[in-house]
Amino acid sequence: MKIYLDCMPCFLRQALEAARISMSDEKMQKRILIEATKIISNVDQFDSSPEVGRELYHLVKKHTGIDDPYREIKKNHIESAQRIYPDMKYFLFKQKDRLEASLKIAAVGNVIDAAVNGNVDVKRNIIEEFDKEFKINDIERFKKDISTAKTLLIIGDNAGETVFDKILVEELLFLDITYAVRSEPIINDATLQEGLESGLNYGTHLISSGCSAPGTILEACSREFLDVYEAADIIISKGQGNYETLSDENRGIFFLLKAKCPVIAKDLGVSINDYVFVCK
Repeated sequence: MKIYLDCMPCFLRQALEAARISMSDEKMQKRILIEATKIISNVDQFDSSPEVGRELYHLVKKHTGIDDPYREIKKNHIESAQRIYPDMKYFLFKQKDRLEASLKIAAVGNVIDAAVNGNVDVKRNIIEEFDKEFKINDIERFKKDISTAKTLLIIGDNAGETVFDKILVEELLFLDITYAVRSEPIINDATLQEGLESGLNYGTHLISSGCSAPGTILEACSREFLDVYEAADIIISKGQGNYETLSDENRGIFFLLKAKCPVIAKDLGVSINDYVFVCK
């Protein structure tokens, strides 16, 4: 997916947020922003927004010396998700279509970021989201595909979502599942550490994609990941960053996400905050 003009102010906002989380020195924050504008001014050399994001977060790390500024936030997200995990399993137990419900749980997990950071009732916030239907829903194609599939690759996104993804995994244990995370800390995305904390090493082959961007840039991925990617019968890609980097691949990837950005919503043909399960 190409980079739009509307992405550019968002890049600067992300750089400032990361700088502020990392340190309180306003002079250094200003220096980071000035250097960030230089990266953004050369946006035409990048193919996708996550590529720009990778450069900006490496810039913040270089100046602050902090490798994982979102570590405590990620830990908080996982702990919050684990507290309501039993409620999600109970919700799933009552559903007629457990597979579709587990996909919705995995998609709804994306809102835990705003719920935790906004200091609201996480359980209530999550449950309220279940009243929203998928705006695009390729569930019937997915059911057809898994009826003959043997292997599944899930490409993870944010740390808190991994707990919700575990519920989806538990519904698909008849498949040989690989779950891929980022190669190093980037924003609040999941790495191997968060995958282990969520228990995704039980029921899946937990691996790193080899990519340090907040997305999946295939050219930057490890051979281990690419071998799984190329051989997988089915791929589920979670979140917006993975959509931005993989939506033009045309190999039948199922994208599972909430469109929280107007640019991505427009690209998908939906409205902001719509849920999507679409195969491209």
